[in-house]
Amino acid sequence: MTDASSMRVELLERRLSLVGALSGLNAEALKWTQLLGAIEMDIQRMELELGRSGAPEQLVRDLHGAETSIASIRTALSDCEERIAAAERQVDEVDRLLATA
Repeated sequence: MTDASSMRVELLERRLSLVGALSGLNAEALKWTQLLGAIEMDIQRMELELGRSGAPEQLVRDLHGAETSIASIRTALSDCEERIAAAERQVDEVDRLLATA
């Protein structure tokens, strides 16, 4: 194999690895998004219940807990989205290198 062929194979292997990692990150982002949606629905349910029955202490605690969870999930989702963007930039760079190889 020539040096150019060897380099192309290495770049293709690198791209394959990056695309696999990107797929995993997208799956993680989907998980966070689904969890976020579920907790947002729970919060809406609790807020409706609070409107109907006043403010039972346990329901207020549950609502505050859900709001805290949402904040940490949004942070995790944001971090994941940043990792996705970084992985996409790496794939783009490998694609540029492949185009010139």
